[in-house]
Amino acid sequence: MMERIELTRECEGVQVPAGNKMTLEKGLEAFITQSLGGTFTLQIPAYGGLFRVAGKDADALGKTPQDAGVVSASGGGDLEAMVWEQLKTCFDPEIPVNIVDLGLVYGMEVKDADDGTKKVEVKMTLTAQGCGMGASIATDARYKIMSLPGVSEADVDLVWDPPWTPQMISPEGRERLGID
Repeated sequence: MMERIELTRECEGVQVPAGNKMTLEKGLEAFITQSLGGTFTLQIPAYGGLFRVAGKDADALGKTPQDAGVVSASGGGDLEAMVWEQLKTCFDPEIPVNIVDLGLVYGMEVKDADDGTKKVEVKMTLTAQGCGMGASIATDARYKIMSLPGVSEADVDLVWDPPWTPQMISPEGRERLGID
């Protein structure tokens, strides 16, 4: 069910799937198609497409960041668990399943950095090599990992081997998508 809204102020939107940033004007009519992982996906008829808006701009949509599913990490001090928790808050704006349950994350390692902090390395893929949102999704994952205490560096690398297939979707993701 899409919710019709009107922007109460201008804010930044990222065009889906191209990834181009645009200023969305105050008063613009939009429909919220998804609000997950700290972002909103809007269908904007005047611009003929979909746009992702960050939770920090929720007020421009008449919402709060919590309405976008903002989650704070609660891994109880277990950094690896907190990283996985953060990765589960990352979504492709066109698919209502997080990147972990979609089977896009191929691996994650926490390493010691020279200064005593931690470095996190993630290898992930996309559902299709031509996905224009790949860099945006990887950047979202990187920023969320960097927000964790003790993390000084996060690398999120897009890889294509092995190629992604729908069989990689977790049972939870399959249920959410109505597969099987």
